[in-house]
Amino acid sequence: MAAPASSEAEAANELMRLARQIAKHDRLYHAEDSPEISDQEYDALVRRNAELEAQFPHLIRDDSPSRKVGHAVAASPLSKVTHEVRMMSLDNAFDAAEVEEWAARVRRFLSLADDEPIAFTAEDKIDGLSCSLRYESGKLVRAATRGDGQVGEDVTPNVAHIADIPQQLPDDVPEVFEVRGEVYMERAAFTELNARAEKNDTKPFANPRNAAAGSLRQKDASVTAERPLRFWAHGWGAASDVPGKTQHEVVETLREWDFPISPLFTRVEDIAGLLKHYGAIASARPDLPYEIDGVVYKIDRLDWQKRLGSVGKAPRWALAHKFPAERAETTLEAIDIQVGRTGKLTPVGRLAPVLVGGVTVTNVTLHNRDEIERLGVRPGDRVVIQRAGDVIPQVVENLTRDEKRPAFDFPDHCPECGSEAVAEEGEVDVRCTGGLICPAQRTQRLEHFVSRKALDIDGLGAKTIAQFFALGWLESPADIFRLHKRREDILALEGWQDKSVDNLLASVEKRRKPDAARLLFGLGIRHVGEVTARDLMKHVHELPALRDIAERARQDDDAAAELTAIDGIGPSVVEALGDFFHEPHNVAVWEDLLRELDPPRYEVETLDSPVAGKTVVFTGKLETMSRDEAKAQAERLGAKASGSISAKTDLLVAGPGAGSKLKKAQELEIEVIDEEGWAQIVAQAE
Repeated sequence: MAAPASSEAEAANELMRLARQIAKHDRLYHAEDSPEISDQEYDALVRRNAELEAQFPHLIRDDSPSRKVGHAVAASPLSKVTHEVRMMSLDNAFDAAEVEEWAARVRRFLSLADDEPIAFTAEDKIDGLSCSLRYESGKLVRAATRGDGQVGEDVTPNVAHIADIPQQLPDDVPEVFEVRGEVYMERAAFTELNARAEKNDTKPFANPRNAAAGSLRQKDASVTAERPLRFWAHGWGAASDVPGKTQHEVVETLREWDFPISPLFTRVEDIAGLLKHYGAIASARPDLPYEIDGVVYKIDRLDWQKRLGSVGKAPRWALAHKFPAERAETTLEAIDIQVGRTGKLTPVGRLAPVLVGGVTVTNVTLHNRDEIERLGVRPGDRVVIQRAGDVIPQVVENLTRDEKRPAFDFPDHCPECGSEAVAEEGEVDVRCTGGLICPAQRTQRLEHFVSRKALDIDGLGAKTIAQFFALGWLESPADIFRLHKRREDILALEGWQDKSVDNLLASVEKRRKPDAARLLFGLGIRHVGEVTARDLMKHVHELPALRDIAERARQDDDAAAELTAIDGIGPSVVEALGDFFHEPHNVAVWEDLLRELDPPRYEVETLDSPVAGKTVVFTGKLETMSRDEAKAQAERLGAKASGSISAKTDLLVAGPGAGSKLKKAQELEIEVIDEEGWAQIVAQAE
């Protein structure tokens, strides 16, 4: 199990780091064909990102890896191609329970009865390079790599040398049809290719996937012609007509058109069939002539696929069931304590280097004091670690816990500032009580303040903030806006030139009138994440008004009730706001900052659609869709789907059996329509 984030602020920081890490590895893998980490390590990064986004959905970033596919096409001799239909990626599962939960989500989304059968297709997930082949009047007119899902590279001349790819299809094919699949290299061919490279004293490829990608993305197609590339099809993109009503029918049609299909492709009637086929493929994996890293499942019915649609970068109707993470034994050499921005003391284990899943691991998270006690770990213990969902691997077993040695003494004072470190009632995390006097917290809070989701100030990275803090130039966020007075001092530092200083100061000046919600989020108030900040500002519009109601809410039940009436705002947020403004040093930071800044009144821009900017509530039994599907439609149209009726509700969609919500809506004279009326709104908008 991955380490839960102890606060929204810490989660926001980790999501920022993950976005940067994953973007880097996407670029290395998709655009440069030179990955630095294994597929297992990459999957661990993506999985940790998904877990945090599930825990804090309001913190999902604009640059979230869950919203991206592949990587933008790098500067290349190959021309760019815009895909008519986006080439998407797949969500991952790592065990049977997650596969079963995916199927349950599908059933809920489609509002299917428990006994309604769901058929699936299943096939091995080959480790190759995604490629889209566009046929017009049966003739291959263009081949393109996936790129970032929207724009790929034109490799039409290159695929002409792949014997598996037909140049002409039968006469009765649709006018336009894009076949999608994987270009790959078999293991034996890869070994032979690297043997030739060694003989010719050229750089060998790291693995078959890299070899396939590097061979296909050649400016000179004659180089591709010399490489033993293969292709198999597994789907389609743009199509003037689709030859079938199920995934299985269409894939079998592709086989009839002479496209190679996975020999392990099959159709099954239930989850038990999926998992049985997964086991069969896993057993056959060592003997396959090509490399695979999992099994792909898809809902068979195409009309259900259309209804399910996609979320972020991945379709809801497909899933990649990855093979298990590896485990390894090593020695826990030391336990260090790190202090985070919110004061949380996080223990990190330092390991004797060990190779896990092709990656050398030296650190492991120990999460908190309770986890150390549960595992009974001490420096010197032999431990089993695995790379599963964590960014940093986790300890799954302590092999020497029965040895008689003193237990690890978790500190009761902050290692950074010496302040008392305590765990609040009901919490497992130990936190430094030093607050803004703790240097670890102060610098990390400043980093959060200038981060992309907050004030987004270019030029103030972690190193620069640490340097300016050490020099006494940055004590609080407001000091950032007084840096212009230190222009000559900054210029005197090593590595700074006129242009870099001027760029930094210009970036700071551009934020003199910041978005109020971003500013609020940037202050790092506990429980006030990005979306929570926006919800609060939608209600109060002005920052002084927020302080006023937050201070009153400590003593005034009506003020507290006004805040908790905001959708998404609970008592913990109200308490955190009250506590923040109750502390004199926080008020001093707040007032100092607002003397430097002039945030405009916060207003919300809405999309141009019939229900954009409106709050919609669904109640009763929906007969043609599930509640989740209806909410997804509302969000696509720019509306806010709420779960409760209030005076702020604009529209109630009532199905059969609507009860108290319908009655309350009628009392409040809120517009009420039925499911058919909602379908008409959706149809008009789309």
